[in-house]
Amino acid sequence: MPEVIFPGPDGRLEGRYHPQRNKDAPVAIILHPHPLYGGTMNNKVVYNLHYAFHQIGFTCLRFNFRGVGRSQGEYDHGIGELSDAAAALDYLQALNPNAKICWVAGFSFGAWIAMQLLMRRPEIQGFVAVAPPANQYDFSFLAPCPSSGLIISGEADRVVPPNDVAGLADKLKQQKGITITHETIPQASHFFDPGMDEMIAKVDSYVRRRLTEKDR
Repeated sequence: MPEVIFPGPDGRLEGRYHPQRNKDAPVAIILHPHPLYGGTMNNKVVYNLHYAFHQIGFTCLRFNFRGVGRSQGEYDHGIGELSDAAAALDYLQALNPNAKICWVAGFSFGAWIAMQLLMRRPEIQGFVAVAPPANQYDFSFLAPCPSSGLIISGEADRVVPPNDVAGLADKLKQQKGITITHETIPQASHFFDPGMDEMIAKVDSYVRRRLTEKDR
């Protein structure tokens, strides 16, 4: 998988780009957890999400937010990180001008950024939010949430309590015109250890179903 360096708003950004042979393949970016708490693009959840999307048929890009790994800049409390995500999507789309389907996925802090990116970019047709930190960040900007998607978390998550995630999902389910699917993985921790295989299987099943529905 090629290592890539691409321009960001505050200097270069480091990523991993995983193309498909099909030039019309859908595209997805995957966003990592909090930079100040060890979050990187090589986090196990992010890595497994990346490969799940690629196996489904997506051309994928995951990258390090500013100040992480070889990405330049400094942590910017989510503001700069959202700009980084927008730059990553620009880069991915420039490499894949024929792609007609675009998704975004994120884990924890990355899920919060992913949902904000969803509001800015109308071309994003679906999302996967893994353990969105509804107990730590305000998600009220999702009014309305522009795309259907999957919210998934662990039953034994002590970082983001399942009840907070369920509350976020329930609020979004009340909105018209979209469908929010909420899944809880039994006994899974915040980092899905255990529970990784079950979580990825749910993501795989959901995304494949959405793509099939779109083809009808």
